[in-house]
Amino acid sequence: MPEWLGQGVLIEAGRERCRICFLIDLPAPVVEFLKRPNPAVIAFIRPDGFPMSVATWYDWEDGLILVNMHESRSRLRWLRDNPKASLTALGKQDWYRHVSLYGSVVKFAEDADLADIDRLCLRYTGKAFSNRRAKRVSAWIEPQGWHGWDDEGEVASTNVRT
Repeated sequence: MPEWLGQGVLIEAGRERCRICFLIDLPAPVVEFLKRPNPAVIAFIRPDGFPMSVATWYDWEDGLILVNMHESRSRLRWLRDNPKASLTALGKQDWYRHVSLYGSVVKFAEDADLADIDRLCLRYTGKAFSNRRAKRVSAWIEPQGWHGWDDEGEVASTNVRT
């Protein structure tokens, strides 16, 4: 587990230093679960107020969730308008084993060199992203809360069965 977990990340730029503090401190088993290439679903709010969820690839790094979308996707436009989102990562063998996180997009970035989509594609398929002309955008989501569940209690956020 990174030594800064729960304490923020120290950012240095020249002589300036600041610490970015994360809103949640996840237990080590939950972090390890999120580091795996689990099937996942991301949800957000459409402009008409209805929720929408879609399957997605994600990665977990330094307390943030990385997702990546083609620039023409409606969900990208909707996330720019309302950056609140949730992501549920499901256990590959047991979908009842899951971790759901909710938070806000804290950064959008053009993925001009396709480094982020390559990273996600390699993580899930073992191959680089095939469409080298695609215009992609990355979004970094900072979780503000979470819920987890599994029968063993390893990633569960509560020990009370509901």
